[in-house]
Amino acid sequence: MSEVSVIGLGPMGAALAQALLRNGKSVAVWNRTLSKAESLVQQGAVLASSVSSAISASPISIVCVANYGTSASILDTKEVASVLAGRTLVQLSTGTPQEARNSELWAQDRGVDYLDGAIQAWPSHIGGPDTVILFSGSHTAFHKSEPFLRILAGNSIYLGESVGAASAQALAVISYLLGTWLGFAHGAHILESENQPVDSFGSMIAAIAPLLGEEAKHQGKVIQTGNFNNPESSLKTSTDSVERLVQQATEAKINSEFPAFAMPLFAKAATMGFGDEEVSAIIKVLRSDSTSTQNHA
Repeated sequence: MSEVSVIGLGPMGAALAQALLRNGKSVAVWNRTLSKAESLVQQGAVLASSVSSAISASPISIVCVANYGTSASILDTKEVASVLAGRTLVQLSTGTPQEARNSELWAQDRGVDYLDGAIQAWPSHIGGPDTVILFSGSHTAFHKSEPFLRILAGNSIYLGESVGAASAQALAVISYLLGTWLGFAHGAHILESENQPVDSFGSMIAAIAPLLGEEAKHQGKVIQTGNFNNPESSLKTSTDSVERLVQQATEAKINSEFPAFAMPLFAKAATMGFGDEEVSAIIKVLRSDSTSTQNHA
């Protein structure tokens, strides 16, 4: 018997197994491509011959594959079903809140204690004291798994029994990153159009990162409380800034798709009368176009 099993040995899954092995844990591993397990076996891992063998080898199994669909193709078989009951399953594959809820129901039907997780790090960060992994679902499963989860991420955060919480938070972060990836690339293109160095741009963003973090905290509080009044910088001011981005792109004859995509949302917010409110009032535009029935502050 091993203490924990790791199913899926891509870059992230392999990093999870390595962190556990470095900390003296007995680890069973399985992967469709067996060659990916070779280095881990050399480090002391036990290679399972099948998924069911990997699950049978430990009371706790950590699954880290590309997505929930891949996970289902591996786990949803009669052979695996015969060994699942009474075990703890930690799902670290990428998915949506609804997929997490579906996965929890599937696990409950098979007598499995289920925990859903979302890794907020690159593989090289796994095992670090500041690394963040979010978890939601069964509190019992979290309690059983916590000694291993703290090895994987010093900042393992349990968000409660609403199983979709971890993936919702993770997708919110990805949404934020999507804006920064596009925004950084467009900013770099602006500098290129003016023959300015781009590496200094990254350094400048790093220097003001604490202020950007405080701004994010502020806007989160604004949206949560619904108090969009008395902004330091209004949505109208931000709309003017977006217009300047479009203007500069036209003048410099560079790609304008990123600011041009954002402009209609800001313009609609102004038309709806939110110009003198916080820039985060743009969420009201998103809500007005949403089919969600949730109540908002």
